Amino acid sequence: MRIALVHPRELEGPEVIRWRALQEADPAFDNPFLSPEFTLAVGALRDMVRVAIIYDGPDIVGFFPFERHPLGIGKPVAAGLTDAQGMIYAKDSEIDARWLIKECGLGVYEFDHLVAKQPLLPERHETYPSPIIDLRDGWSAYTEYLRVNSGKTYKSTMAKSRKLQRDVGPLRHDYAVTEVGPLHTLLGWKTDQYRRTGRTDRFAHKWIVQLVESLLATQSESFAGVLDMLYVDDTPVAGHFGLRTRTTLVGWFPAYDTSFAKYSPGLIHHLAMAERAAEAGIHVIDMGRGDKEYKEKLKTGEYQVAEGRVARPSAGAGVHWVLRVPVRKARGTVMANPLLLRTADKALKTYGRLRTALQS
Repeated sequence: MRIALVHPRELEGPEVIRWRALQEADPAFDNPFLSPEFTLAVGALRDMVRVAIIYDGPDIVGFFPFERHPLGIGKPVAAGLTDAQGMIYAKDSEIDARWLIKECGLGVYEFDHLVAKQPLLPERHETYPSPIIDLRDGWSAYTEYLRVNSGKTYKSTMAKSRKLQRDVGPLRHDYAVTEVGPLHTLLGWKTDQYRRTGRTDRFAHKWIVQLVESLLATQSESFAGVLDMLYVDDTPVAGHFGLRTRTTLVGWFPAYDTSFAKYSPGLIHHLAMAERAAEAGIHVIDMGRGDKEYKEKLKTGEYQVAEGRVARPSAGAGVHWVLRVPVRKARGTVMANPLLLRTADKALKTYGRLRTALQS
């Protein structure tokens, strides 16, 4: 077994086809963050991205996309943005994780959304739920599930939708549009949300804006950027930008206009999006890891993703442990304790309000 290490721009057509074939052969890899198109788009903007093409004899049996940072520290492609990470490989392949990272010139590979069935999974790791909406039985079956399991949420959302239309005007939902204008409206809402809640504004980084624009322009049968917007009386009130494979849509950047907050436009939009996604052939909406109230209200089940690191003896791995592992453990402690989590969230929101006031 051997690898060829390349930048995404060096991947040739047959290699991309093989990557896609391996991905579509295993349901565990049915996530657009694991698609070759995503790595190609990020690679066009970030020189640190690499792909290890894994050979067993003459045959390609896997692909390992990653970013190589200083000191031999490896991270997933677009680390911090992606909700699915890992290798894409043939089911019967036996790939040793430490051998792989050594061949890639890494001392350590860290991850926080590693998908199931990965040779990269170390013995010690943490797992977290990634809520999903299962649409395989269709929209009607999903709404019946909500009535039974989240009846109060479903009824109140429908009632608020009717009130919004009485108060303001008729609703319109545009699904899978490709215009850049609505995208920038959505990103503006998202930036405001980051500031209000004390989070770092991802869209302050030019390359992330460029990435989202590039992915919106990528439209094929097996992969696409999906932008959908909800309007009331032709005024945009909520939207979402995500990615899809043939059958999985991932939640990525949802946001809404806070002037309509009393109507719960985010929930109205998510239900509208799920209906249109089901009509378009989507089987699963993966809402991604994270404790958000709307995910708990809308989910039908969950996947599991892992957080941890694969390391081999090296100076870089030692530095990485000192800098990252204690912080990760502390964060895990906070996330697992409802009181600590509420306190931390309140502190962030207070910081966000102070920062917004100072900037205004």
